[in-house]
Amino acid sequence: MTIRSPGEDLGGETEDGALRPETVVINLGRPAAVADGPLNVPITPASALQAGGVAGYARDGHAPWAALEEVLGALEGGRALTFSSGMAAATAAIGLFPAGAVIVAPTVAYMDVRRSLVRLQEAGRAEVRFVDITDTDAVIAACDGADALWLESPTNPLLGIADLPPLCAAARERGILCVVDNTFATPLLQRPLQLGADVVVHSATKAMGGHSDLLLGAVVAADETHFDALREARELGGATPGALESYLCLRGLRTLPLRLERAQHNAGVLAERLSDHADVSEVRYPGLTSHPQHQRSRDTLAGAGFMLTFRVRGGARRADALVDAVTLLTHATSLGGVETTLERRARYPAERGIVPDDLLRVSVGCEHVEDLWADLQQALASTADNLATR
Repeated sequence: MTIRSPGEDLGGETEDGALRPETVVINLGRPAAVADGPLNVPITPASALQAGGVAGYARDGHAPWAALEEVLGALEGGRALTFSSGMAAATAAIGLFPAGAVIVAPTVAYMDVRRSLVRLQEAGRAEVRFVDITDTDAVIAACDGADALWLESPTNPLLGIADLPPLCAAARERGILCVVDNTFATPLLQRPLQLGADVVVHSATKAMGGHSDLLLGAVVAADETHFDALREARELGGATPGALESYLCLRGLRTLPLRLERAQHNAGVLAERLSDHADVSEVRYPGLTSHPQHQRSRDTLAGAGFMLTFRVRGGARRADALVDAVTLLTHATSLGGVETTLERRARYPAERGIVPDDLLRVSVGCEHVEDLWADLQQALASTADNLATR
């Protein structure tokens, strides 16, 4: 089965059998149709498996994983492997880099991936060239003599947009491994393998699962060599997903198109209104014309996504007060769930000096947008009053 590119709208199934992602996430990953059989692959709480099959032991393969991996692979256009967490997936992908690798990576990216790369460099096991991933010329220049290119777009948490087509092409021309973290965009907004990347990484904990109730990661490879190496890394490292987590993630993935549509709409409305608020000094959202890579976002993504950031006047103290003042939005880390969450990212030591102290990252959920806005308005108002009286 083939799948259409993000944003492509051709009206029904084409002659080559290409389907929209909204159809793929619902129809794939199903058990064989038998009379009175279940529509979903059941949860199978088993470690030992009957001999004579392909796996033989649950660490080597499991039915709930296979169903989820079938859907993820189809969405991204490669072969998928699931892992016990997003960082387990990222670590397996980093493990593809040769010893002593020269790695080009974003200055701003998910903090634990960045920390992992720094640790490799500190241990003398790699040289990392950190670069502004939104500066295409600088990234391509840094790729000369490199062994691997790690990309993330949109970036976490500043929502920078990388120009993936020329960057993936530059990596391919130089024969270097290109890995793209596609967690924020999801394959509904962007398919990096189609643009020339070798490997795609996801924290399936986030939008794919969509309900803040599981830890899971995924890697999707474009060729068999990388797929086999990643599968071996999972087997030897033991970073295998649980049957329940795999089941929950696939169930959540079925509704990703609906959740993304609603959350993206909400994010656009909130971004516009926050931009007009006197107490907000800056809003970053790819759908706003004020975003530094707004046009690039329109050219490379099928939508602006569900993530936004904003900076509140009054500094870190005001930002901390605001997250305590909200009553509907949830002060929590992670993202991509049906509930709207926010946090001040610089509260983490690894983010200090990378992001502004007063920056609030918001993962917009599926609530009614007017309720979300009312909560933000009252929080902005109450924190302004509190600060004024101190």
